[in-house]
Amino acid sequence: MQTPDYEVLIAGSGVVGSTLACALLSAGLRVGLIETRPAEIIHPKILDLRVFALTRASERIFRNLGVWDDMEEIRVSPFRAMEVWDNTGQGQIFFDSKSITEPTLGYIVEQNVILAALNQRLATFAATEDLVRFQPDAVTGFSVDDQVITVKLVTGMRLTARLLVAAEGANSPIRTLAGIPYHLFDYAQQGLVANVHTTKPHDCVARQRFLEKQGILAFLPLKEPHQTSIVWSCPTPQAQALMNLTLTQFQQTLTEAFDHRLGQVEMYSERAMFPLARRHAERYVQARLALVGDAAHTIHPLAGQGVNLGLLDVACLAEVLLTARQAQRDVGDYAVLRRYERWRRSDNALVQSAMDGFKIVFAQTASPVRWLRNVGLNLTHHSPFIKNLIMQQAMGLKGDLPELARYMV
Repeated sequence: MQTPDYEVLIAGSGVVGSTLACALLSAGLRVGLIETRPAEIIHPKILDLRVFALTRASERIFRNLGVWDDMEEIRVSPFRAMEVWDNTGQGQIFFDSKSITEPTLGYIVEQNVILAALNQRLATFAATEDLVRFQPDAVTGFSVDDQVITVKLVTGMRLTARLLVAAEGANSPIRTLAGIPYHLFDYAQQGLVANVHTTKPHDCVARQRFLEKQGILAFLPLKEPHQTSIVWSCPTPQAQALMNLTLTQFQQTLTEAFDHRLGQVEMYSERAMFPLARRHAERYVQARLALVGDAAHTIHPLAGQGVNLGLLDVACLAEVLLTARQAQRDVGDYAVLRRYERWRRSDNALVQSAMDGFKIVFAQTASPVRWLRNVGLNLTHHSPFIKNLIMQQAMGLKGDLPELARYMV
């Protein structure tokens, strides 16, 4: 059998791609990591506009890969509770981790903090030559035979591997090169993000207000008691109008939109926005190729599940590959990769549908729907059984989880 240059090549060194690299390297695989951006120094002490709400399952993945302690040393912001309410009535839900005897519901962590910790871990493998990084570079084509995938890079290099993994994000070039179709639904919304200071402390509570025609506004607690990250998912014309407001106008609009829940809001960062769309690839795998994270699926951010789904992809794919390797099977074999696809695709589709359902229900303006919506929120709030079930599912404490996300190993 032909010996390839690498067992696995990963295109994309963002959070998902780098986490997969750590998982495979920790198990002794030789990995090549391809990234389009030049190598750069990440400055995690600077607050990042891009934040993730990590579940407890994601925490376990990072702990098991030896990167969580480094993340905590930089900046990790736990949230112990979550408050959700509707601006059209009295409906509200309050989730508290204490009710299921857990210390937190999850953590708000900035992208640059995660990447800094992952890069620190990856550097230990680069020193042993188990990891080789190609950057700036990108995949321009590939060919597959019975034994390897041969990958051509922009720089002209040709690399061979048992498996190529696409982790380059929503607009994955490799997905396009492979001819894998995907379903796209444009929400006609933008996610507007910023970091703000509030006169009232957040008390480690994540808050979300449904604003009907104006979208969904979330205040996510950061490390300091008066600092939060905001994510306002709203129709594109409104988002553009919000971006055009003066600083004073935007601060006042934000304060009022959040019903003065945390007092007066003051900006201490720039504003940015990004388009929101749902995507789902028809296939996650083909011979010697697998898609993970946003390359396979994207989701509305209203429940903050996007990166967590990608991290579960990583943990499941790593488990499938390592099981195959222990059985002396080819990790790029289609039959091996299909197990990963079956494990993850239906679960991701279910979460996408659930998030779309929530979005549709809370966007309705008809009086009967608004009444039912508020009644539903209050009934759920007063049902400990339903609330606890929702929390356990959202935290990654339930379901068909891979070992990296289920146990501390």
